[in-house]
Amino acid sequence: MTLLKQDAKIYVAGHRGLVGSAIFENLRKRGYTNIIGRSHAELDLLDPVAVRRFFESEKPDAVVLAAAHVGGIMANSVYRADFIYQNLQIQQNVIGEAFRSGVRRLLFLGSTCIYPREAPQPITENALLTSPLEYTNEPYAIAKIAGMKLCESLNLQYGTDYVAVMPTNLYGPNDNFDLERSHVLPAMIRKYHLAKLMGEGNYGGVRDDLRRRPVGGINPDSDSDSAIADGLARFGIAPGELTLWGTGSPLREFLWSEDMADACVHILLNVGFDRLRELAGEPVRNTHVNIGTGKEVTIAGLAQMIAEATGFKGVTRWDGSKPDGTPRKLCDVSRLHALGWHHRVELSEGIARLYDWYLKS
Repeated sequence: MTLLKQDAKIYVAGHRGLVGSAIFENLRKRGYTNIIGRSHAELDLLDPVAVRRFFESEKPDAVVLAAAHVGGIMANSVYRADFIYQNLQIQQNVIGEAFRSGVRRLLFLGSTCIYPREAPQPITENALLTSPLEYTNEPYAIAKIAGMKLCESLNLQYGTDYVAVMPTNLYGPNDNFDLERSHVLPAMIRKYHLAKLMGEGNYGGVRDDLRRRPVGGINPDSDSDSAIADGLARFGIAPGELTLWGTGSPLREFLWSEDMADACVHILLNVGFDRLRELAGEPVRNTHVNIGTGKEVTIAGLAQMIAEATGFKGVTRWDGSKPDGTPRKLCDVSRLHALGWHHRVELSEGIARLYDWYLKS
């Protein structure tokens, strides 16, 4: 028997993003029809008054908090205040109003960047707060830790059933391919695609790509081919050549977003806080669940896989003057496996599927 009936009203915050859209669709496929979402234009989660009014009027039975201000290493380094302020505000508003309005069931999505930079590998849930964080994403990580601990503390003090999951690096349909703000895998897919087109002299294809996903400072309808090339050069993209940040040596784990959604919904419907409390032991802390594959690849290896998937035949260079980020970040997923869930999509298959989606979207 699941923890939520089929007619339960479930609010998915961030239902248009990579994570939220996958969870929304997974719930729909499982027969849940009373799922609601709001776009940013309809509900600004940074506005506490608007969020309170939403919960008072809609009265959801359960909440999935998948909305967040996210980005890759470049964005995290540059927009540090935005990452901590906006995420703390979103969490405070949504979790706080869910509690105030009597929501008993909530799923909070964090990120494995909450773990220390030098955490023993693979990283167990108990590694949290044992040593310093990676500096480049420290503001985002602190915000996510606060959200997770808010859920855990509400459970312990007030008996709510709010659970937190920590997905590894995600990729999949509806990903963000912005050249400055996206995560490493979708950013690489787009960069390799553009470098390939430029190497082939296919500036018509480049212009089409830029129309669909605009890049600041580049006008695909009026700029010359050389002006477009100059504009893309600041992202390391050149005809038949691509320069990527760092050394390529860090190890990363990647999870297909639809697999992540299935794991999240599995936990939402079947795993209560009492069960997580049993797994965590005493004292009751770190009751969250890592969600990942338990497998890793170097960033250089990832680049090679994406180059092959996109048909890129040129040269890949590495700029070692730029930061690598955390050296290694592999999840221990034994707790997730104990809860009855395993991943299905392997990385090579997922990259090919995402590139196909990118071309068609």
